[in-house]
This record gives sequence, C-alpha cells and structure tokens, in this order.
Amino acid sequence: MAAQRNTVQRQIILDTLKMLRTHPTVDEVYSEVHKTHPTISKTTVYRNLRQLAESGGARRLSLSDSLERYDGTAKQHYHFKCDGCGSISDVEIEILSGLNCVVQQKYGLQVDAHDIMFWGLCLKCASARD
Repeated sequence: MAAQRNTVQRQIILDTLKMLRTHPTVDEVYSEVHKTHPTISKTTVYRNLRQLAESGGARRLSLSDSLERYDGTAKQHYHFKCDGCGSISDVEIEILSGLNCVVQQKYGLQVDAHDIMFWGLCLKCASARD
C-alpha cells in the first residue's frame, strides 16, 4: 500500500485519538475534534481514521456487539472489555507470537497477526457487585 500523506487534519485526528485513550467510536473522535476544529467534518474524521488504520498509524477494533472503535496505540497489544460498563482498556502483556505459528502449522494458513480480546468485569464494576 502506498504511504498516506500526513495532512494537518489527519494529524489533528490522530492526536485526538491518542489523547482519548478510551478506544472511541468515530462519533466520539468527531465530537472531541469538533470542539477545537469545528470545520473538520465527520466524514473527514471517518475517512482519516480508516486510512490511519489501513496504514498502521492506528488500530481499528471491530467488536461484534458494538460500534467500530479506534485505538491510537498502533503497536500490537491485547484488550479487555468490561461486561458491566462496556469500557475497553489495553492489556499490556507479552504478545503471544508463537500463536501465529501454531495456527499456521495446524491449519496451513498464512498468519500475519492476531488479536485477543478479554471479557469480564473491570475493577470498578466487580467491586460494585460485591
């Protein structure tokens, strides 16, 4: 894929995404960008988030039970989604790179990467249930 041109708008959107750290939806990124840059449209935010994800500048999280979300941390890492409040947080553990080889050997597939999502209750929701 050809390198994407880093426009001022794309940099504003990326900076906002990195600042949010909540794995926001397009609407949430747009809402935050709109506060300081009201001329940037929702379509521009959407298009740039997609391009950032495709170029490796950000990560797109597609969860079957919710809207598409974006992550400003481009390096591979895992996530945790709380079944109580719905928050998504980073799980900073070593990437299981050997997992790619296991799947590749067992099924003959060419595996380039994998993503793992953990589900359960965050500390706040778990303590509220006690």
